[in-house]
Amino acid sequence: MMTSPFKNYLDKHNYNRFDLKAVLFDMDGVLYDSMKWHAKSWKETMDEFGIPSDPEEFYLYEGMVGSNTINHLMNRAKGRNATVEEEKNIYERKTELFSRYNDGALIPFAHDFVKKVRHGGLKCILVTGSGQPTLINRLEHNFPGLFAKDGIITAFDVKHGKPHPEPYLTGLEKGGGLKPNQAIVVENAPKGVEAAVAAGIFTIAVNTGPMPDEALSNAGANIVLPSMKALFDNWREYLNEANCLPSSQTF
Repeated sequence: MMTSPFKNYLDKHNYNRFDLKAVLFDMDGVLYDSMKWHAKSWKETMDEFGIPSDPEEFYLYEGMVGSNTINHLMNRAKGRNATVEEEKNIYERKTELFSRYNDGALIPFAHDFVKKVRHGGLKCILVTGSGQPTLINRLEHNFPGLFAKDGIITAFDVKHGKPHPEPYLTGLEKGGGLKPNQAIVVENAPKGVEAAVAAGIFTIAVNTGPMPDEALSNAGANIVLPSMKALFDNWREYLNEANCLPSSQTF
């Protein structure tokens, strides 16, 4: 018997069942323990440009494209959007600092979980707001053979970043023209959760940042967990609850 999050999802979207084919992953804060470096880099950059900010607020903006983050803060501080030059200079400085600080560490149990999903016969698709040019090589190094190159959606693949649903709708399309009930999203940020929910996909949020669980549940997450380890430990149960555990699934 399905527990309420899965049944509630099916009832809300008028689906009879799940037909799970893929898991769509956010990157920063889900696979890589990099959000602390993004927050530090954003905060220091904004300080340099005289734009007030709180380091923890950047966890809430994760998933937004850089220009939207810049303009949000610029409007709050100065009542206007950044000029093209300001936007370019701010983002270049933030990128420079992030490259300096980022140590490439993985979120604990991220690799184990992705491997479990892939070896269980499901596609693993990355949906990130990042535009890092070395992303594909880094993924292949840390998650060898687990993400297909045509299953990676970055800032360059969409016109609208999170919280717009386009990134996750594109993920469904690149996953083979999937319907929303054929995927589950794993996110860690409110904007990302909003994007996945707007795309109509069942969403599991892992709270790997300094924010209350309510920030994720209020954004629409169907399940909120404290860590990727919790997701790893509960995955088989969730598949059984969603009534989509293939008979050949092994763990």
